Amino acid sequence: MSIASTIQRSQVDLQDFVDWSGVECLNQNSGHSLINALKQGYRDDDGLHLESDADEQLLIYIPFTQVVKLHSILFVGPEEEGPRTVKLFANKEHMGFSNVNDYLPSDSAILSEENLKGKPIVLKYVKFQNVRSLTIFVEDNQGSAETSKVQKIILYGTTVETTNVKDLKKIEEH
Repeated sequence: MSIASTIQRSQVDLQDFVDWSGVECLNQNSGHSLINALKQGYRDDDGLHLESDADEQLLIYIPFTQVVKLHSILFVGPEEEGPRTVKLFANKEHMGFSNVNDYLPSDSAILSEENLKGKPIVLKYVKFQNVRSLTIFVEDNQGSAETSKVQKIILYGTTVETTNVKDLKKIEEH
């Protein structure tokens, strides 16, 4: 068994560690908000999505309830309006459209058609070791559509203080 497959298997969907009270999205259409793409249950409904409002850009802020290591991120979106250029910032708070280009991203990606159909983007793991919050800047979309649409965002990684799931199940049984 290779180390890579071991690391891959230990990654979990970090949505249980999102601090939902602090989640923000700038330039979202109020009828098609971030929760539709990020929160379990909503993101699995094909009728729901996140959509930008005034133009194609989105600035998403996701704080976590504990420190995490971010391994990869998955975006699902339509062929034309799906995100194309995505910049990720670890632990940068209070970013706005006016200052997002003042900072060097921790990582960035140009999403392919395969990515938008569910192929995760593996991040520069060394840059995402002690993540308290993640800011995602969707700079543009695949086509020249006026708005961007994201059907699903899933963050994969681990918590810094790992918990053995078997121990949790034992506690629940008592």
